[in-house]
Amino acid sequence: MAIFTGAGVAIVTPMKENGDVNFDKLGELLEEQIERGTDAIIICGTTGESSTLSHEEHLDTIKYAIDKVAKRIPVIAGTGSNCTETAVYLSQEAEKYGADAVLLVTPYYNKATQKGLIKHFTTIAESIHIPVVLYNVPSRTGCNIQPETAVYLAQHVENIVAIKEASGNISQVAKLMQLADGCIDLYSGNDDQIVPIMSLGGKGVISVLSNVAPEAAHDIVAKYLEGDVKGSLELQLKALPLCDKLFCEVNPIPVKKALNLLGKEVGPLRGPLTEMEEEHAQELAKVMVDFGMKLA
Repeated sequence: MAIFTGAGVAIVTPMKENGDVNFDKLGELLEEQIERGTDAIIICGTTGESSTLSHEEHLDTIKYAIDKVAKRIPVIAGTGSNCTETAVYLSQEAEKYGADAVLLVTPYYNKATQKGLIKHFTTIAESIHIPVVLYNVPSRTGCNIQPETAVYLAQHVENIVAIKEASGNISQVAKLMQLADGCIDLYSGNDDQIVPIMSLGGKGVISVLSNVAPEAAHDIVAKYLEGDVKGSLELQLKALPLCDKLFCEVNPIPVKKALNLLGKEVGPLRGPLTEMEEEHAQELAKVMVDFGMKLA
């Protein structure tokens, strides 16, 4: 049984002007996502600026989301770290709070060998009892989970059940699914590759796009699963210009700008991220309007 099928939102972490986490605004975003058909909440991932949250803030944000969502849809907590011990601690706390699963990014900066990845993920997964989603995003971490490694983990660690694939390498994903033979669930980590990932057996997407267009991301997956591949593809292609602009600067700079353009007031970014270049902001606003969004 998959943790979820459909589109899970990799939700932003709203900030007050002084840089504090804005929990009231986070609550509003969570309610809106549920109302608009999002299938799961991914809290404190890359889009949630987890790397600049203190451990206390990180855990407070996870707990707030779990309590607010109150089991209406699954909540997956980003608890990865480049320190195995830290990831164990965050994952154990998220489990205590009632998270439905954890999302574990590959160790960044210090990286790891494939043997090191197996030990890292196994140690974390065996410290908890809830499902684990591996997160492969080598463009940000400098560390790639090879297909053989992901399959080994899924076959040898009971609660490692899924992978968020954001390598962008469709050939690698195809090899993964061929080797896996059904032992691991696959989620797209790139909004511009939802249909290709679904065609390889994907269960859905962990989406940045869902922050601003939850219905679109949900419907791309839903139509595909219903057998309307043509309709799914049409929606995917329609969303491509918006997806492109949401990643024209490093995530989550554009998506936070997009939410602010919509009047959501999610606040500033934490350093070292800076506000979007004005030229890019204007281009983003244009594609949002073209997509049918009403700006504030």
